[in-house]
Amino acid sequence: MSENVLRQGLTRYLSPARLEALRAARVGVAGAGGLGSNAVLMLARSGVEHFLLIDDDVVDASNLNRQQFWPRHLGRPKVEALAELVRELNPDARVETCRLRIDAANVDGLVARCPLWLEALDGAADKRLLVERAMLSGRRIASASGMGGFGGKPMQKRVLGNLVLVGDFETDILEYPPLAPRVTEAAALLADAMLGFILTGVG
Repeated sequence: MSENVLRQGLTRYLSPARLEALRAARVGVAGAGGLGSNAVLMLARSGVEHFLLIDDDVVDASNLNRQQFWPRHLGRPKVEALAELVRELNPDARVETCRLRIDAANVDGLVARCPLWLEALDGAADKRLLVERAMLSGRRIASASGMGGFGGKPMQKRVLGNLVLVGDFETDILEYPPLAPRVTEAAALLADAMLGFILTGVG
């Protein structure tokens, strides 16, 4: 087997113990769009290797302005395209995919599969459902709200025990255009919170 160059490079920055913690982590990601695709690749670059990706959508031209997809991915399920990108970066990554929408009927079974969750959904009701069920199940979860437009209020991070909230908490992407800079900023805060959970126990 060829050498894993990503792992080799990470040894320059992280101790063996931290690298092992990142490799052992299992992260569920609900939503593989602007938040999810960006956050997942940030986590993969940081040494996380085990993901459960959940999304029912396919890549569309309107996604390319802020999501980690390329024209070659158009028409493909987002979870499959994102899994391909993670494995291209790290061939040893273990990426499971579920092409479905989280709802009241399946959320508990999905939440039970991972101790760590990254909420990257679009609708407020879907966000609330996942966060509530994850919290009730004792999972750690990072969730985002408010990242539309440009300029505007600075992003914030609120740590509430096993829940981390990030965003400006005002600019809904249904009212403000979802543009790459602020969407990526929110995704970075989600990824950073997940690294905190994994490496220190605090998001």
